Amino acid sequence: MKNYATLDGNEAVARVAYKLNEVIAIYPITPASPMGEWADAWACEGLPNLWGTVPSIVEMQSEGGAAGAVHGALQTGSLTTTFTASQGLLLMLPNFFKIAGELTPTVLHIAARSIAAQALSIFGDHSDVMTARGTGFALLSSASVQEAHDMAAIATAATLKAKVPFLHFFDGFRTSHQIDKIELLNDEILRSLIDQNCILEHRQRALTPDRPVIRGTAQNPDVYFQARESVNPYYQKCPSIVQEVMNQFAQLTGRQYRLFEYHGVTDAHRIIILMGSGCDAVHETVDYLNDQGEKVGVIKVRLYRPFDAQSLLNALPTTVKAIAVLDRTKEPGSAGEPLYVDVATAIQEILLGGDVELKAKFSNLQVVVGGRYGLSSKEFTPAMIKGVFDNLKATSPKNHFTIGINDDLSHTSLNYNPDFSTEADQVVRSIFYGLGSDGTVGANKNSIKIIGEYTNNYAQGYFVYDSKKSGSVTVSHLRFGSERIRSCYLVNQANLIGCHQWDFLEKYPVLESAMEGATLLLNSPYSVEQVWDQLPQAVQETIISKKLKFYVINAYQVARKVGMGGRINTIMQTCFFSLSGVLPQEEAIAQIKNYIRKTYGKKGETIVQMNIKAVDSA
Repeated sequence: MKNYATLDGNEAVARVAYKLNEVIAIYPITPASPMGEWADAWACEGLPNLWGTVPSIVEMQSEGGAAGAVHGALQTGSLTTTFTASQGLLLMLPNFFKIAGELTPTVLHIAARSIAAQALSIFGDHSDVMTARGTGFALLSSASVQEAHDMAAIATAATLKAKVPFLHFFDGFRTSHQIDKIELLNDEILRSLIDQNCILEHRQRALTPDRPVIRGTAQNPDVYFQARESVNPYYQKCPSIVQEVMNQFAQLTGRQYRLFEYHGVTDAHRIIILMGSGCDAVHETVDYLNDQGEKVGVIKVRLYRPFDAQSLLNALPTTVKAIAVLDRTKEPGSAGEPLYVDVATAIQEILLGGDVELKAKFSNLQVVVGGRYGLSSKEFTPAMIKGVFDNLKATSPKNHFTIGINDDLSHTSLNYNPDFSTEADQVVRSIFYGLGSDGTVGANKNSIKIIGEYTNNYAQGYFVYDSKKSGSVTVSHLRFGSERIRSCYLVNQANLIGCHQWDFLEKYPVLESAMEGATLLLNSPYSVEQVWDQLPQAVQETIISKKLKFYVINAYQVARKVGMGGRINTIMQTCFFSLSGVLPQEEAIAQIKNYIRKTYGKKGETIVQMNIKAVDSA
C-alpha cells in the first residue's frame, strides 16, 4: 500500500538519511539546518534506524569539525553522514579530498546555496557544489521533493557498491523548503535496496588493531602520481552502478530514474540541458510548447560526477539541431560554466573523434550554447524558458547569456515575454501576504498538509521570506490540483489572494498577480460598510477592473476576543478553507483543529483551546 505524506525537501531527505546511518555529525547552516534538526529530534525520541539502533547525533563546533567527525567515523566502519551548504561546504573540502582519495563510501546531503561573493546570500544556486567537483565525490542532483527523498536512498545504495563517496544535492529553498505531497519509502524498500554485503565490506575496511593497515601516509614524486591514477576503475564503473541501482529502485517503487533523462517529442530540434529544480519548470514548458506544435525537449542531468558522456549522447534525440546548457552558477573568467563545459566537451569529442557512425548520427546538430539562470534563488519561469528556446531559433544564437535579469553592463541578457504562462486552469493557485512571526507561514504549511493528506489533490507550498525574517513581509504561494505540480516558481496568476495586513495594500502590489474573477480575502480593521471607502484608489480600480470577489474579516478583533492578541493565523486559515471549497466546511474545520493540536500541543492546553476558539469564532 502506498504511503503519502506532505512535507518539505529537507524532511524528505532527513527521513532517509536518518534511517540509513549510524553517525550523523551536524552543524547548522541555512538552508540545510532543518535536516540536522530533524535527525536530532528523532534521536531524542529514541527513533531507531533501519538496523534497530538509534543513530549517534554529534553537533560539532564548525562545519570543518563536522567533516572531520564524518571522516573519523567512516574510518571506524560506521555508516555516517552530514548536512551542509554554501561556505559550510567549502570548509569541508580538505576532508572531502581525503574521504574520496581513500575510496570511502558515504553520502552527504547538500541544500545547495550561493557562495558569498560581492555579498552574502542565504538563497539557493549551485555555486557551492560546483566548487566540490574536483574533490572526487560523485555529484547526484535532485529536481524535486520526491526526487530528493528517492535520491537520498539511491545515492546510499550506490556509494556502498561503488566505494565512491557522494554529494547528493538539491536546490536550497526551492526544494529544501518547498512542501509537496510525495510517496514515502518504507523500511522494506530501503532494506531491499541496500546490499548488506556492501555494509560488511565497509565494516571490514575499518581501522582496527585486529586488522592493521596504514592510511594517511605521505608520498613522494616516485609514487604519488601513479597512486592517484589508481582510482580510475572505480570512477569508470560508478555511472553504471548508479544506473543499476536506479533500475532496481524502479522495480521496487515504479519510479524510473536515469543518469540523463530526456523528456519531449522524439524528433525535437531544440533542447535545454540542466539540473536541479529548474528541470520541472522546463518539463512543464516543454509539454506546453509541444502542444502548440513546437519540437522541443529537455535533458535532466542527475549524475553530474562522474560525467558519463556516453549516457548523455544516448539520451539526446538524433534530430537535435541546437542545444542550450543552463548552469545555476557563475565561474568568472572561465571558458564557460561547469555543466556547459562538460556537455560541450562531450559533443566536441564526438565531432572530432574517429567514430564516423556517431558523427553521422548527430549530423543535424549545429550549435551548443550556454547560459546562466537563477542565481541566489532568482526566479526561473516558463516565460524565461521560452526565451531560451526562442534564442535557439536565431541564425546565430547568443552564447554565454543570462536569463531573468537585465544586464545593462555587459548585455548578456536574453529578451523574453514576461506575460507568457503555462499555469493550468485546473490548478488552484493562492498567494498570502503576512508579517514575519505572525503565524501566517505556519498556518499555510498546515493548510497544504491538510489538502495533501486529506484530499486526493497534489499540493505544493512555497514561502518567500525576507532575509531580515521576523517583522518583515512573508509571501506564501500555495497550489493544489488533481495532477502532479511541476511549477517550481512563484504563483503569478492567482485564483485567491489573502492579505493579512491592511498596510500592505499601500506598500506592495498585492493584487498584481490576481486573475480576472479571483477572490480577495482581506484582514480589515474597518467594518463591511466602511471598508470600500478606506481602500486605496488603485486597489478599488483593480478590484473593479479584474472583477474580483471581495471578502473581509476583522481578524484582529476576533483574535482579541478569544485572548490571542495579534495572532490571526488560524482565523485567516479558516477563512481560506471556507472560500476555497477544497474540503467540506465541517471536515476542513475538524482538520484545522487537528493540526492546531499537533502544532501547539507542547505549549499547553490553554493555547490549544484559544486557537480552537478562534477557528469557531472566525
